[in-house]
Amino acid sequence: MQVLVIGASRGIGFELVRQYRADGASVSATVRDDGGASRLAGIGATALRLDVADAASASGLAWQIDGATFDVVVVNAGVIGPRVEGLDTPTEADFDHVMHTNVLGPMRVLPQLVDALAPGARLAVISSRMGSMGLQASASNWLYRASKAAANSVLKTASLVLEGRATCISVHPGWVRTDMGGAGADIDVATSVAGIRRTLAALTPADNGRFFNHDGTPLAW
Repeated sequence: MQVLVIGASRGIGFELVRQYRADGASVSATVRDDGGASRLAGIGATALRLDVADAASASGLAWQIDGATFDVVVVNAGVIGPRVEGLDTPTEADFDHVMHTNVLGPMRVLPQLVDALAPGARLAVISSRMGSMGLQASASNWLYRASKAAANSVLKTASLVLEGRATCISVHPGWVRTDMGGAGADIDVATSVAGIRRTLAALTPADNGRFFNHDGTPLAW
């Protein structure tokens, strides 16, 4: 199995690499610095350099994966940004940082992946339940929520373009104990990633364009 993880320096991305490598998959993964590259090399993965928030860096992904055919692709790169409460206007700098990473990032990356998808590939964007319009019951962190709602829309569009070639989904990883999720989160990263992998493995073409919890439970958009 050939796997590509976008955003694998730490947390969910690194654990995805670790678990797929433990199962014998050939894994390529992107990082932004030498430290991340060294960690990936230590577990036998191929490190690629990519910063999704930088146009020049993002434009170089296609040549780095030229000739590859990936069975599984996970777009994980993202930031939470400042915890701006509902109707508190974010600064322009904060808005640009979160939206460039969480929305423009996938919009830059996904088009470059098309030629590297194996027939019947599974492609996931790591989103968040906080991006669900149907499930929203809180006004907290509205900048992050808006970015993940937009990222869900990006994934949905990709699923329409790639229908018949790949099964594309958004995934809520759970509230995970990572640098982003914090120490008080519900589940550890290994549990989250194991669930994501099971969900990806169980996908059928009929699941294209859907939104799932890490454990495979369907979520409302």
